[in-house]
Amino acid sequence: MSSQLDSDAQQMETKGVTLFDRTFRDSKGNIIIAQMPNLPLSVGLATTILQFILPVGKLQTEADLIAFGALFTWAWQEVFEGVNYFRRALGLTVLVGIVALKLSLY
Repeated sequence: MSSQLDSDAQQMETKGVTLFDRTFRDSKGNIIIAQMPNLPLSVGLATTILQFILPVGKLQTEADLIAFGALFTWAWQEVFEGVNYFRRALGLTVLVGIVALKLSLY
């Protein structure tokens, strides 16, 4: 089984594509660094902001769990379905960062 990124990489190799292209371009040749936020990222950012507004208690803890779950989901999707190597590295960085942050807080 080969992934979409692997097949794209093989197509790029036949065209003489550079490391820059593999890192920042999608399969159509567009440079992709940032995209419109998808649902998990939007929910994660909104509930993260909401945590700072809510008083300490059950609601804040629930918002924290929702934010962590949504950001974890977004990062996981980027790691495995990112359009280029940069987006996959970004997902991995965020994934490791939020897990490390949670472990240091508890």
